[in-house]
Amino acid sequence: MADLARSGLWVMRAIYVTFCLLVILAHLLPLETLPRGWAPPDYLIAFTFAWALRRPDYVPILAIAGVFLLADLLFQRPPGLLAALVVLGTEYLRIRFAELRDASFAGEWIAVCVMIAAITLANRLILSVVASTLPPLAPSVIQMVLTMAFYPFAVLLSQSLLGVRKPDPRQAETLGARA
Repeated sequence: MADLARSGLWVMRAIYVTFCLLVILAHLLPLETLPRGWAPPDYLIAFTFAWALRRPDYVPILAIAGVFLLADLLFQRPPGLLAALVVLGTEYLRIRFAELRDASFAGEWIAVCVMIAAITLANRLILSVVASTLPPLAPSVIQMVLTMAFYPFAVLLSQSLLGVRKPDPRQAETLGARA
């Protein structure tokens, strides 16, 4: 029985990494030739937070760090900066996992929105401190707001299509002891 649960855990971890790689690939496809005036939501952050708050055991830190470091390299962002910020944000949300497990979805959404805003602001602040080229402010703010607005859809897709649901109270106690 334990082997079956353990193999299911690794299958879900593999699904998370595969899903993130597909999102990265879709983002890299040259579907539009003209530049946009807006930035799409950051699907990786929305799905990572949705999975981390639903089932933290499905998204280990090394998988998150690897996926976001790969995304940083492929999207030509400063290597490791956004990866580190997302890892820190995910860990903060994991620490609050017990509190957010009993909260309503609105409370969870607010916590995620605050974390997305903190990641966006910290990214801009660090880039300005090291005198790196800052992306334009308007697309960054639009991407932040759209990522916040997309989060409920990420939760819905994760639950309905991928089966990532909050554990029942008995499973949650085991996860809390393990996490």
